[in-house]
Amino acid sequence: MMIKQRKNKIADIVLFVILAVGAVFILFPIAWMLSTALKSAPEVAMYPPKLLPEKLLLENFAIAWSKAPFTRYTTNTLIIVFFTIIGNVFVNSFVAYGFSKIDFAGKKLLFKIVLATMMIPGFVTLVPTYVIFSKLRWVNTYLPLIVPAFCGNAFHIFMMRQFYRTIPNELMEAARVDGAGHFYIWGKLMMPLVKPVMATVALISFKGAWSDFQGPLLYLSDKNKYTIQLGLQVFKGQGYTEWNYLMAVSFLSMIPILVLFFCFQNYFIEGMNVGGAVK
Repeated sequence: MMIKQRKNKIADIVLFVILAVGAVFILFPIAWMLSTALKSAPEVAMYPPKLLPEKLLLENFAIAWSKAPFTRYTTNTLIIVFFTIIGNVFVNSFVAYGFSKIDFAGKKLLFKIVLATMMIPGFVTLVPTYVIFSKLRWVNTYLPLIVPAFCGNAFHIFMMRQFYRTIPNELMEAARVDGAGHFYIWGKLMMPLVKPVMATVALISFKGAWSDFQGPLLYLSDKNKYTIQLGLQVFKGQGYTEWNYLMAVSFLSMIPILVLFFCFQNYFIEGMNVGGAVK
């Protein structure tokens, strides 16, 4: 018994050390970003570089935010994020419900085709997608950044389908006996049971839309419609980059993602655990 306890303690210590080292590697870039944001321009260019600034310049955040209309850029980004979350959560949830709870001809084949789309690299469809949106005269609008969220996402559909499958079919059959249709069952019965995976999809969608740089760069040309990620380019000149201001706004733009994750991390973890939908 003593030997077993000693082995368990050693295993716990080894695991703790591994996790601590991993945490350092993950948190160091964030610490360096914050350190750079609090430095002056000469101190940023200093060699060898120092992690801790000699003087904390908190005003860098206010100066950087005033360099461009970042309040407007943030509002534009939130508009895209809002509709992206709505599309990804509700459309993918309903499609996943169909694949998991409704029997129809060719369901397995159609689901395999949906999963196969995950193997297509995004850059392969980049040009055809741009041509389609250009023909629709959607370029320089938010539609190319929002509408795809209402067309389904293979990964989200797969994740939600796996979660739906853990819900007993008896619940749906009991509702059908009472005369409920599929829309009622999905909206009133299933949606409350899949809140964890919906929260997970919402968090992933928020992170993707909030951090998206390629999409706005391709489709937005009007500076008044820029997102916060495009606005960061104001600090990059042809021969000089204002790294302290760039890192300041970058750090501020990262805060919403961190706050949302820490607030909803329990839902996120439960949503990734597709075997724990029903206790």
